[in-house]
Amino acid sequence: MHNSLRFFLAGLSLVGLAIVSVWAGQPEASAPAAAKKKILFIPGPPSHGFGAHQHRAGCALLARLLAENVPAVETVYCKDGWPKDPAVLDGAAAVVLYCDGGSLVTGHLKELDALMAKGVGLACLHYTLDVPKGEPGKRLLEWIGGYYEQGWSVNPSWEADFKTFPDHAVSRGVKPFRIADEWYYHMRFREEMKGVTPILTAVPPDSTRRGGDGPHSGNPAVRAGRGTPEHVAWVCERPDGGRGFGLTGGHTHWNWGHDQLRKVVLNAIVWIAKAEVPPGGVPSKTPTVDDLLENQEPAKPANFNPEKIRETLRKFNQLNASISW
Repeated sequence: MHNSLRFFLAGLSLVGLAIVSVWAGQPEASAPAAAKKKILFIPGPPSHGFGAHQHRAGCALLARLLAENVPAVETVYCKDGWPKDPAVLDGAAAVVLYCDGGSLVTGHLKELDALMAKGVGLACLHYTLDVPKGEPGKRLLEWIGGYYEQGWSVNPSWEADFKTFPDHAVSRGVKPFRIADEWYYHMRFREEMKGVTPILTAVPPDSTRRGGDGPHSGNPAVRAGRGTPEHVAWVCERPDGGRGFGLTGGHTHWNWGHDQLRKVVLNAIVWIAKAEVPPGGVPSKTPTVDDLLENQEPAKPANFNPEKIRETLRKFNQLNASISW
């Protein structure tokens, strides 16, 4: 073979080896990023005036903080209540309801049942838990493990002292704290608390057990329970794999400025969506007074004193060294 041809063929072989080597050395195509967990926040209208039952403002704030701090989730804030377009519900991993008198539950049992059948998580905040005994109550027992049963549960305002927490993802990063709110208690739970894990538990003062019989004021069972710890926030797991969360507090809008309470709720929402709760819990910067004023209805009164709220926030978080004012 002519030398020039031999060198040419040898060159082709080397080029071929180089191409094979380069191809073999290429990293495998990276796996597609996991789809974000879609979380819907559905509020009812406000009802108690400025600073209380601010369902829209509360949902907007929680949705924003999750979107800013948890890359694995996508939040959808449904300002006008239950979506008129059913397509908005498509692909939801979790739904957060915040309203008066359980209206979003009783008014949408069929739609919620369809979502729950798909394993979608459900969170019910404050007055959302107060639904009629019967089909609505039965459904909340199935979906989130508990509800407010009129004539059995009570809704006093008191300062709860949360000292210990379970070993659960929703408790990650949460430190002992005290906070006053309208904490419903003596809730109706599943028998033997099957599948239910209490997250926030405290002993109400005896003064909250002295009301006469009524749908919200008291009953013999409540009065007989002096000194008994009561569960005011909990999570549950459903046999179908779905998850639920209930919080009886949430009356006072300024309480979303409490770092520990807010962490519990953000953790719980991430958990029911089946996203990973960070080891230290979901981080979020303490809302400012301006943050808490956003989306409130009606507008702030003329005599509103922001310094009073700033002082409340300072007291809430005085043990948190990361806060700077």
